[in-house]
Amino acid sequence: MDHNDDKRSLGERDAQLLQWMRQRRRQHRAELAQALPLSALPSASLGQRVADQVAALVGSWRFIIVQSVLIVLWLGYNLSQPDRGWDPYPFILLNLILSFQAAYTAPAIMMSQNRQAQVDRLQAGNDYEINIKAELEIEWLHQKIDLMREKEIKALTDLVRDLTERIAQLTPR
Repeated sequence: MDHNDDKRSLGERDAQLLQWMRQRRRQHRAELAQALPLSALPSASLGQRVADQVAALVGSWRFIIVQSVLIVLWLGYNLSQPDRGWDPYPFILLNLILSFQAAYTAPAIMMSQNRQAQVDRLQAGNDYEINIKAELEIEWLHQKIDLMREKEIKALTDLVRDLTERIAQLTPR
């Protein structure tokens, strides 16, 4: 059975879609074969790379632990040295530093999340196309198997009819 049977069994629209998807997958595989793994990804600007690194750093347990230790040390030193501490209670300098940190890391994290969401949307679109193609291929295979089965049943039916006629001719009446 050749690819022309696709149109007969699937329907014209589905067959065209399946053919288009097959060509698209072949082209995509050829492009990936020519490209290096890293160059296949869309290149990130300096700002996007910095945002990704900031989000990776701030979103880690190591950062939380180090920052917590530094805050405890800051508070401990300034509470234990009321006359020599550089930031006495109510810790205005510490609040200022943490506010600056939040003001600059929040937009960087949002930029990184937006970039990741864009990559996820592209991947979801690609996954959707692959699923549609797989569904059409499976439907085509089912129809191909059904057609083969119909041909086999017809051949067996013809063979049984021929054998019945031969037996009828050989047996005396």
